[in-house]
Amino acid sequence: MSSAPQPRARKAPEERREEIIREAAGIALGEGLERVTLRAVAHRLGVRPGLISHYFPVADELVIAAFVRAVGDEREELVTEGGDPLARIARFVARVESPAAVDVSRLWLNARHLSRFSPALGAALLEQEALDRARLRRLIESGMADGTFHCEDAFDACIRIFVAVDGYGAYANNLGAFEHDAYTRFVTDATAWALGLDRAELRAAAGDR
Repeated sequence: MSSAPQPRARKAPEERREEIIREAAGIALGEGLERVTLRAVAHRLGVRPGLISHYFPVADELVIAAFVRAVGDEREELVTEGGDPLARIARFVARVESPAAVDVSRLWLNARHLSRFSPALGAALLEQEALDRARLRRLIESGMADGTFHCEDAFDACIRIFVAVDGYGAYANNLGAFEHDAYTRFVTDATAWALGLDRAELRAAAGDR
């Protein structure tokens, strides 16, 4: 005798919402924010689009949630909390200059473009930038406090580093590889300058990551 089919277990609202955002963030990173639709997320999860719209009645809200989740997860990878400041900044630059950061660089470029047409996305972008700066600034201040970094103002150094990150990331959509040392180690060199570090020392530390 065959057993009767078992009914699907209903997921808790918090669990379902988390699942939707996680899937949308994956689409945003892999395909772009334009591809984050109720139908696309529903297809990936094997559910009806109506279920997604129950949690995100406005499609733009899902796009923003996907962006926030993706860049928030990357923030945890970029700037770790606690530990040796030199090792942490070396991890930061090594991550930015690695192939693993290409998708998130593309996502930032994508979001900056789309925010011209979506004030809500623009506001979310500014908020995420502020969170990134706050996290990196705390790292810089800890390095200044223990004498590792030699800069006059942590916020100034933070801005200079992120300008370098954005400049580096601007090439993420290039079809051809650009392997010149002045580019591939640009963020490392700019960070060393901003923090008053020896360039060779930071290159060596980042190269060991």
